[in-house]
Amino acid sequence: MSNISRDTFDSVMVPNYAPMQMIPEKGKGSKIWDTNGNEYIDMAGGIAVNALGHCHPAMVEAITSQANKLWHMSNVFTNEPALSLAQKLIDATFAEKVFFANSGGEANEAAFKLARRYASDNYGSEKNEIISFFQGFHGRTLFTVSVGGQEKYTQGFEPLPGGIKHATYNDLDSLKALISDKTCAVVMEPIQGEGGIIVPDAEFVKGVRELCDQHNALLVFDEVQSGMGRTGKLYAYMHTDVTPDILTTAKALGGGFPIGAMLTTDKVAKSFVVGTHGSTYGGNPLGCAVASAVFDVINTPEVLQGVEARHEKFKQKLSAINEKYNVFSEVRGQGLLIGAALNETYKGRARDFMNATLEQGALLLMAGPNVLRFAPSLLISDEEIELGLAALEKGVAKVVGES
Repeated sequence: MSNISRDTFDSVMVPNYAPMQMIPEKGKGSKIWDTNGNEYIDMAGGIAVNALGHCHPAMVEAITSQANKLWHMSNVFTNEPALSLAQKLIDATFAEKVFFANSGGEANEAAFKLARRYASDNYGSEKNEIISFFQGFHGRTLFTVSVGGQEKYTQGFEPLPGGIKHATYNDLDSLKALISDKTCAVVMEPIQGEGGIIVPDAEFVKGVRELCDQHNALLVFDEVQSGMGRTGKLYAYMHTDVTPDILTTAKALGGGFPIGAMLTTDKVAKSFVVGTHGSTYGGNPLGCAVASAVFDVINTPEVLQGVEARHEKFKQKLSAINEKYNVFSEVRGQGLLIGAALNETYKGRARDFMNATLEQGALLLMAGPNVLRFAPSLLISDEEIELGLAALEKGVAKVVGES
């Protein structure tokens, strides 16, 4: 189609998104070019998806090779790429069984259904309550958005699925007050992403696991955003002394190709007997071949160790910007999931900083109205970090100057 512009979006698309005026056309590594040929540094990573940047050779080779073999066969059959990827995930984690879907929301939908089914099979149908946390985010289906703890995403979609309660993240007493023998699962992000890049205390995470054990409830870790090397380990739970019963993964799993997975143990997986759950495209050969290639690149010491060094570089540069302009109350996060929280003076203005930075040639994200979020490629170079944060500094200077 010729004559495509941002106005085209308004005429053809449902208005549930408000995309930027700039339309990206192609990318390579951590650089993006728009339809006018302007170049940008990508520090957003497609919201923690493009973990290997854009058009990584291993991904291009995997998709091209598989595209010439087999795309889809339905789950009446299995396929080699799916089995190979499942084995890799099992070998690298606590998991013994895998279910494939197409997105994080679908992986979570599967996890929540499995948790209820497992409780029903083993303890009876009364044990059906799910507890999650305020400011959590678990997807956009009606079930996952109800488990997520942000009211703005559920307004107008009532009545919502029942049997869901919310505790306060990083506050063990608030969970203690809610958990009971009716609880079938506690669902949490090991780092809250959309909720503001909140890293919990080690004691809190340990306490959640202990409460789950006391009440025969499953612990579900939503690692859709924190997984696949994002924190410097393959999954964020590996930084803790805690192992979940179910883990969900997506976003970076396919590096930009839609795929999600739910990982669990043999014991829990038994409840998904033939016919209990499914997905037409889940585990398709194309997605699994790409994800397998992404996995092979990320799950190496050099990539995982490199994440920590890049984290330090981001932190130092953000601190230097803050010393000059005094806009952040703190810089937090783990690995390459970083949040710069705006101080009282600039509260609510994350979008202004994001827009101003885009004008200066770099992409970043928000995590709510008060936090700038960085989730770049795990392979972003030092030079690209410098360029991206130089653009941010110019954007900050502009917003501060206009305030």
